Amino acid sequence: MTKTSFAKRLSALLIFFLCATAMPAQSSLLRIISGLAKAGQAISVTDEQLAKAVQESVTAMDRKNTVCGANSAYTKRLNRLTKGMTQADGIRLNFKVYKTGEINAFACPDGSVRVFSALMDALSDDELLGVLGHEIGHVALRHSKKAWQDAMLRSAASDALGGLSDTWAEFSASSWSSLGESMISAKHSRHHERQADDYGYEFLKKYGRNPWAMGKAFKKMKALSEKGGSTKYAKLLYAFSSHPDFDERIRRMRERAEDDGYTCD
Repeated sequence: MTKTSFAKRLSALLIFFLCATAMPAQSSLLRIISGLAKAGQAISVTDEQLAKAVQESVTAMDRKNTVCGANSAYTKRLNRLTKGMTQADGIRLNFKVYKTGEINAFACPDGSVRVFSALMDALSDDELLGVLGHEIGHVALRHSKKAWQDAMLRSAASDALGGLSDTWAEFSASSWSSLGESMISAKHSRHHERQADDYGYEFLKKYGRNPWAMGKAFKKMKALSEKGGSTKYAKLLYAFSSHPDFDERIRRMRERAEDDGYTCD
């Protein structure tokens, strides 16, 4: 955690303490204490704690889905592309393929990276490697951890302010409050997606590939998403089909590749 981000979180924690000293009522104090506890969790959580918390969910997803075996062509292709990729900034990586008609890929804070077979069918090796780089970027840059911390701090603030005022308590439970949190999350997601895109771009360069493959992958996924309607495309790459939009991401990747002297076909 950087000094700046730690200072911001510490400031939030101090505000909650001030709230606690201002309200003698027991019910309000309990809500403020709840906010303090959540803020403390958000500030102090470690990579190991977050990984342990998510491992159960990853195991459940692996059981729910059909995982391709060692002799599957999908597994062999993924193993070939990810050979030597053992860790991301100290977090150990593990890869699996889900045999499914949905097009998706995701990564978790414990280093689990899951790729859907339909996505592998749609992309070339370089394009798929770019997507993997994007997902590994989320792990290396601790995006899930940061998103969880921010969500906990927002929830903590809501608890603390709810203890100060019945009016705020009602407001915090309203649809307007939910909309505000969604907008904050959307901005946060845009920032993280851009960072992951850039990580994927550099990832391709690191492995001697043309980084414009990131842009080509986005172009293919845009075309697939525009088909719409069918189950196969209904859940097209949750992370890739939102903030920012495909056109903007394609433009950014093209500009970077051209500036670096790569061919963009």
